[in-house]
Amino acid sequence: MKKILTLLLAIPVLLTSCVSQKKYSALESSHKETKDLLNSATVKLNSCIDEKAKSDATVTALRDQINFLKSNNQELINNMGNLTTLSQKGAENLERSLESLKEKDMRITRMQDAVTRRDSVTLALVTSLKGALVDINDSDIEVNVEKGVVFISISDKLLFRSGSYSVTQRAKELLGKVARVINDKTDLEFMVEGHTDNVPVKKDSNVLVDNWDLSVKRAAAVVRILQNDFLVDPARMTAAGRSSYIPVADNTTLDGRARNRRTRIVVLPKLDQFFELLEQGMEAASK
Repeated sequence: MKKILTLLLAIPVLLTSCVSQKKYSALESSHKETKDLLNSATVKLNSCIDEKAKSDATVTALRDQINFLKSNNQELINNMGNLTTLSQKGAENLERSLESLKEKDMRITRMQDAVTRRDSVTLALVTSLKGALVDINDSDIEVNVEKGVVFISISDKLLFRSGSYSVTQRAKELLGKVARVINDKTDLEFMVEGHTDNVPVKKDSNVLVDNWDLSVKRAAAVVRILQNDFLVDPARMTAAGRSSYIPVADNTTLDGRARNRRTRIVVLPKLDQFFELLEQGMEAASK
């Protein structure tokens, strides 16, 4: 009897223990699902928070741009107002200034054209001279251009004997070649310059006073040869003496003094012709 009673009491306990385990498992499963949903919701919430922060920054930037555009728009409106207040007199002054600039630009263009034409003439002259003197030793005669001016420099050993201003026979042949070129360029004028070294002429000379005298007499002798022997128009020539005061080398050496003893023919630029070219260009441009 006692055993039966004990068994009856144990049955409810066993039944109760079995039901609680099932409910626990169900609750545990439900808790896990809820936790997963919470985690997922948390991730989505964080993502939404980040997107909201970016959207807020974009909105702030757009507002700043709107304010900037409004400010610029107002400035443009103010500038347009200032422009519309420009008087008729101001517009006329502006137009005159533009015309003046146009005229100056035209003058510069005409000057450049005139310089180009002058340089073309100079180049042709140099080419002719070098062609005529091609058989002469380069160290004895030089043809060059400095600042648009043609220079023909001839060593005195080709023209004169030491201390003399009498032109040698060989020099006449050389001057004849120069004269042929000069006679072909009838619109050019030139100057013959005599240069010496710094050694004084002999004191016992009854003809020469000093180096000034020697340089002038040598220049005059060359001019006479060009005029009398080769029919160069004397009105186109000038004879000048420069003595020893424009050396091209050191007078303390034999070679330097030899280089300084020279006769130079300078082709003079005719400024009246140059300005005439400018005037012709301006007249042509104004038509």
